[in-house]
Amino acid sequence: MCGIVGYVGKRDATPVLIEGLHRLEYRGYDSAGLAVMHRGRLRVTKTAGRVQDLRDKLSGQTAKSTIGIGHTRWATHGEPNETNAHPHTDTAARVAIVHNGIIENAEQLRDQLQASGVRLVTDTDTEALAHMIAAELAEREDVTLEDAVIRTLHRVEGAYGLVVLDIKNPDQLVVARNGSPIVLGLGENEMFVASDVSALVRYTRQVIYLEDGEIATITASAYHTKTLTGTDNSDNKTPTTVDADAGDYELGEYSDYMRKEIHEQPDALRRALRGRLDDRFATARLGGINLDARQLRNIKNVKFLGCGSAYYAGQMGAALVEELARIPADAEPASEFRYRSPVVDPDTLYVAVSQSGETIDTLMAVQELKRKGGQVIGAVNVVGSAIGRECGHGIFLHAGPEVAVASTKALTNMAVNFALLALLLGRVRDMSAANGQRVVNGLRNLPEQVSRMLNAEDDIATIAHQYAAADHMFFIGRVRGWPVAREGAQKLKEISYVHAEAYQAGELKHGPLALIAREMPSVVIIPSDDLVAKNLSTIEQIKARGGPVIALTSTDIPEGLADATIRVPRAEPELEPILLNVPLQILAYHAAAKLGRDIDKPRNLAKSVTVE
Repeated sequence: MCGIVGYVGKRDATPVLIEGLHRLEYRGYDSAGLAVMHRGRLRVTKTAGRVQDLRDKLSGQTAKSTIGIGHTRWATHGEPNETNAHPHTDTAARVAIVHNGIIENAEQLRDQLQASGVRLVTDTDTEALAHMIAAELAEREDVTLEDAVIRTLHRVEGAYGLVVLDIKNPDQLVVARNGSPIVLGLGENEMFVASDVSALVRYTRQVIYLEDGEIATITASAYHTKTLTGTDNSDNKTPTTVDADAGDYELGEYSDYMRKEIHEQPDALRRALRGRLDDRFATARLGGINLDARQLRNIKNVKFLGCGSAYYAGQMGAALVEELARIPADAEPASEFRYRSPVVDPDTLYVAVSQSGETIDTLMAVQELKRKGGQVIGAVNVVGSAIGRECGHGIFLHAGPEVAVASTKALTNMAVNFALLALLLGRVRDMSAANGQRVVNGLRNLPEQVSRMLNAEDDIATIAHQYAAADHMFFIGRVRGWPVAREGAQKLKEISYVHAEAYQAGELKHGPLALIAREMPSVVIIPSDDLVAKNLSTIEQIKARGGPVIALTSTDIPEGLADATIRVPRAEPELEPILLNVPLQILAYHAAAKLGRDIDKPRNLAKSVTVE
């Protein structure tokens, strides 16, 4: 969940580290710090708060260094204060370490250190690692930093991505990964380390991804990797070119990333659809899933696994697969899947969904499926991510870099890619060419339809401002509108901190209707399907009890029935949920802006969830 950056080369390390941390702040923003080596000593600067606070604290310092490590934190062990901020050092300030993940046996390790006379000064699990590595180095003079890190990690249980700096090895950094992403950036006589490529693209696009159980030692001019069991595997590491540049991470004309990414959705949809619509056979092309027509026909069920917005996108995908391909499908939170001892069916296609491709719960679900012989593909937005590599094949989302914690364009691209998958599965079965062409045309129209909705942003903002002061909101949907309601409630609560709940419209009168009152607005989702009359009846029930209603609809509804109406273009019925999501993103954004929230970095949350 945190951000890591490291550098060794010829430049002044501090500006490189600060810039990298700024790019990674969406991964954690409770506190920040860095450690550089200057004249044979560690210089550690830490602060509670944001990277800008760290930048301010460093202003005026002139000490230059060509090696250093930095970290921006999402707290797991210990309060988010300056003491608990990374980097952490041993007592003698020889070793500094930054760490993502959770050490599960940290309390045992801390107890052992204290019993041996070590004075611990933080509440973190990471500090124990610094002391343990220093002790390994002190035991024998011929122990290398790499050996000391390996010996320490053999005693560790849990997840980690870490970088270690040692003042007696002033030209190298040692890096390790187990369950938390680490990527090496290859420069010209300089090397970089980060937990995400966004910290590297300003300097290099050539990267090496570490796998779980691997360790790397880097200097300015070289690197080598090995497994924690000691096997050198440097020859197996081929650099990857990152399909992004620094400009993709710039705000440009926008004040924050979430609004920028909302407005990038038409282009993101065009990328997702480019080369994937087949008019000749009225189907979709998804070569990355690596399944031929016979294998596709043998699929008896489809299950989508994801967390948060990826789970809700999976629900949309399940509805699309059932409607278009007539294959039983459902979605399940990946965080629950592994722990319920699932029955894995060899005829089921499992789809692991993650924007970052690093979500730990989803990654663990993939590993459980592979262990049980399940057929699993990935749907990820980051080439070279852990889930992508673990699955080996799947669907690349093509959403482009997404920085805001709240997912917008990645969620939309998940849903449209699942529509492509559903179309492909349908056309190898009983879907007619005419019906397939109808869906192909509907998909092709989506980018322009989203653009039209974005042009109505001011009208949606007015509605958002009108209801932003509400303490609670309902989001009501039925069948196709149900996952849209769940995602809409998620967006509102995560960035505005307004309590929001989603309910299926038919369930409203089975309990939740008791909460309807003048101070409880309801957003009712009304697609242009055969359930319009039932959805209008739901509005009548809410209005009869004094509840304000915001109608989100692609069809005509009686004038004055709702207190406010947000209209979306009419699309092919199966595809309308993709469009219905967009106004709810805008609604949540402007409600949060009206309330003065930190939209890109909502409290207690981080973009990439790499700890359980």
